[in-house]
Amino acid sequence: MMKAVKAMQLIRGDQDREQLLAAAQGFRAAEKRVALSGAGISVGSGIPDFRSKGGLWSVFPPEEYATLEVFLTNPAKAWELFRALGKVLLGKQPNPAHRALAQLEETGLLQGVVTQNVDNLHQQAGNRRVLEIHGDHQHLACLHCGHQEAVRKEHYRQSRVPLCCRCGFPLKPKVVLFGEAVRKIEEIDALIADCDLLLVLGTSAQVYPAAGLPGEVRRNQGRIYSFNQDPPSLEPAGSHDQGKGDYYFQGDLSATLPLFVKTVLRLNP
Repeated sequence: MMKAVKAMQLIRGDQDREQLLAAAQGFRAAEKRVALSGAGISVGSGIPDFRSKGGLWSVFPPEEYATLEVFLTNPAKAWELFRALGKVLLGKQPNPAHRALAQLEETGLLQGVVTQNVDNLHQQAGNRRVLEIHGDHQHLACLHCGHQEAVRKEHYRQSRVPLCCRCGFPLKPKVVLFGEAVRKIEEIDALIADCDLLLVLGTSAQVYPAAGLPGEVRRNQGRIYSFNQDPPSLEPAGSHDQGKGDYYFQGDLSATLPLFVKTVLRLNP
């Protein structure tokens, strides 16, 4: 059973200036800082949460369209979802939250990003160490011979299933479907192993393996700084006792994360 968040200190932007400054100082004092991002960080770029009302999962139920079995037995049906997803992602640009996170890495204050997103916006913003749990939607891969190629606009416009130029097998985006193994687990474990401050950005961290990362950091006596639109009511799944110095930044990430990063960078190293 999940517990109510009680020990996390709530920060609602610049109005909680004292707590904001304390959080920034705590961030500076950490030795290894990592970010975990989910759908919420990309909402400001015009990409809706797939699980939200009217999101992709309400139109294309994942158990019907997003499984490996469906792709292997009926690739045309799976590509209905792939095209819809591709059109949602097409032309989207990083928002201020993505750019703020990239600025932290550029200044040596962030050691890596673990993301559940497949939109490539962290990389576009400038982050270099990005571990994509669920793969990416910018490349197509052949499950038969291993050929890969970049996604092109015509892949979303044409009605036929794109085929591998080498062996003729149907291509699929490099996203992780239900029934496939998630990606980069060993690298993620190594990155989190000695992390003492985790930024949880735009995700409720309810789906594993991402759900286990906040708990792992807390077991190592690390801190959790969570940024989300909704008020905190539940702690991430897999968490244990709340650690001292945890913060919850409530509001639009496009505003709250840049404000926090600006505060951090104003402090003397």
